[in-house]
Amino acid sequence: MPRMTEHMAARAERSIRMGMVGGGQDAFIGAVHRMAAQLDESMRLVAGALSSTPEKAIASGLALGLDESRCYGSWQDMLVGELALPENERIEVVTIVTPNHVHFKVAMAALEAGFHVVCDKPLVLTVDEAEKLVAAQQASGKVFVVTYNYTGYPMVKQARELVRSGSLGEIRKVMVEYLQGWLATPLEQSGQKQADWRTDPARAGAGAMGDIGSHAENLMSYVTGLQVGSINAEAVTHVDGRKIDDDTTVLLRFCNGASGILTASQICPGCRNGLRLRVWGETGGLEWCQETPNELLETSLDGTDLIHRTGDANVGAPAADATRLPGGHPEAFIEAFANVYRAAAAAIRAGRDDGEFFDYPNVTDGARGVRFINAVIAGSGQGWIEFDA
Repeated sequence: MPRMTEHMAARAERSIRMGMVGGGQDAFIGAVHRMAAQLDESMRLVAGALSSTPEKAIASGLALGLDESRCYGSWQDMLVGELALPENERIEVVTIVTPNHVHFKVAMAALEAGFHVVCDKPLVLTVDEAEKLVAAQQASGKVFVVTYNYTGYPMVKQARELVRSGSLGEIRKVMVEYLQGWLATPLEQSGQKQADWRTDPARAGAGAMGDIGSHAENLMSYVTGLQVGSINAEAVTHVDGRKIDDDTTVLLRFCNGASGILTASQICPGCRNGLRLRVWGETGGLEWCQETPNELLETSLDGTDLIHRTGDANVGAPAADATRLPGGHPEAFIEAFANVYRAAAAAIRAGRDDGEFFDYPNVTDGARGVRFINAVIAGSGQGWIEFDA
C-alpha cells in the first residue's frame, strides 16, 4: 500500500478529544502543538485553559473557535468541568504547553483525574517531581507522552535503524550540539515573553541545558540507545545579569565504553536552530542536521558516502511510515511534531502506554532527561561524576 494511502487511512481513525493547558494568545509552542495534533486529524482541540490569566484564557479559547462552555479560566476548572461531562464527550487527553514550572502539578492532577497526558519538555524541574510522575503514570496506566519532537523526523528514525541494525558496528563516539543565537544579548530585559520566562530560574529551572540541551540528550539517546555512565560538565552564563546558564558543554562516557560531547548554547550569533547529531562506530558513521532534516549522511571505512533521503524507496519502515509526501517534497518541523501526536493517538486508542511499540518519547524518557539536566547543572565544574540514568 502506498504510504500516502496509509496516512489517509490513519486519518480515518477516530480523533482523540484534547484539552490544552497554556498556549494561548502570544504563545509560540501552543500553536505548534495544535497544528501538529490536527495535521493527521490525530487529535482535535475541544477544550482549553489557555492562559494563567482567566480573562485571557477564555478569550484565547473563543478566538480558536472553542465552545464557550469549554473555554475555562483555569486548568483546575477544566478538569472539573470535563469530568462532569458524559465520558463520550469529555476530553481524553490533557496537553500541557505551559512554562516548565507548571508541568508537574497539571500532569499529576490530570493523571489522578483519569486523563492521558501529552507534556512539553523538559518534563518537570526536579528529579523528585519526575520520579513522582513516573510512579503516578505507572499506577494509572495512562498514556504519557513527552514531546521531544525531533524524534519524529523520518531521517532520525532512519539513523536509529542504522544503529540498531549494526551497520555502524559498535558505537565509539557521539557528538550532539544544539546551537542558537537568540539569547546572545539580554533580550529578557526588553520584556520579550519567551526570553522572559526561559531565563527565569523559578519558571524554567535550567537555561540552555533545560531548554535545548534536553532535546540534544533525548536525540542522542533515541538514536544510539546508549546509556550515559558519567559526565564532566561546564554550565556557564555569558550575558551580564542573566541568572541562568546560557552555554553548556558536557563530556560523556557511555556504559559501553564510547565517549561523547554534548553542547547546548543560546549565545552563538548567526545560529538559528542548529541541532546536529554525529555518531561513529567501528565500521561507519552518520550525521544529521535539523536545518537540513530530509537528508542523513552515512559514511564507511572505505570512504564511500551514502545519503539517505526522506521519501526514498530504500529507507526503512519506521522512516517510510513517518513520511507523508513523495521524495523531493520537503517535510520538516510540523510534520515531525505530528508524528509524535499520531503515535500518541494510536496508543490512546489502544489503551496502552508503550513508547517503544508506538514510537513516542514517554514519561520514563522525560524523567531521564530531568536527571541529566540536573546532574549537568549540579555537577558543573566538579570534574567527572557518575550519572545514574
